[in-house]
Amino acid sequence: MTSTLQCTEGDGILLLTLNRPEARNAMNFELATALAAAMEELDAREDLQLGIITGADGTFCAGMDLKAFLKGSLPSIPGRGFGGLTESPPRKILIAAVEGYALAGGFELALACDLIVAADNANFGLPEVKRGLVARAGGLVRLPRRLPFHVAMECALTGAMFSARRAHAYGLVNRLTEPGQALVIAQELGAAIVANGPLAITTSKQVIVESVDWSTRDMFERQRALTDPVFNSADAREGAAAFAEKRKPVWTGK
Repeated sequence: MTSTLQCTEGDGILLLTLNRPEARNAMNFELATALAAAMEELDAREDLQLGIITGADGTFCAGMDLKAFLKGSLPSIPGRGFGGLTESPPRKILIAAVEGYALAGGFELALACDLIVAADNANFGLPEVKRGLVARAGGLVRLPRRLPFHVAMECALTGAMFSARRAHAYGLVNRLTEPGQALVIAQELGAAIVANGPLAITTSKQVIVESVDWSTRDMFERQRALTDPVFNSADAREGAAAFAEKRKPVWTGK
């Protein structure tokens, strides 16, 4: 039986391909379980710094497998949410490489990632309301933080798709590519990130994510608690030494 999640790795990057092309990579419990395990592996392994999620055969993810839903099966993992990801993204960096459609839960998977690369003919959307459902896997709470209020409201209430070009214009998509090139550009973006200090990368993400609800009064104190270990790390000294010696740094993540 072909795995519903194909995993390959190299140069510090874990590539995860949703592999249910017969269902447009719709999420079922089996795939969610595999993706949750992959997130745990990404965070646990010192040799992996970043993950990329994409979909097989030109589609990112069409959302929840509605046929499985009718049978009482939900593609959600306790503590991790839809797809084993949306409620508890990994500590390390995650990039979505989107071709075709990222709809409903598929869009919410992309929103749970730190960066999004999309083909210029890709489409996003939250069509849950068309099925009498709501986008509770992050769409309703994350989208208003990424798009203007009224644009997010239109997306959630009409269930209509909007193009990757429009998403890029609003800053929701980091890189817009030719069709078929989203993964290639996502890998290039990932390589640029992995070239940097591992502690610096993960801490930068942590500060950006957690500081959303920090008060102005204590934000620098809270940031200092997270960033002081980075400045006192061996990697910080290595980065400075490599600059002075005009060579590439050799990171240890310590």
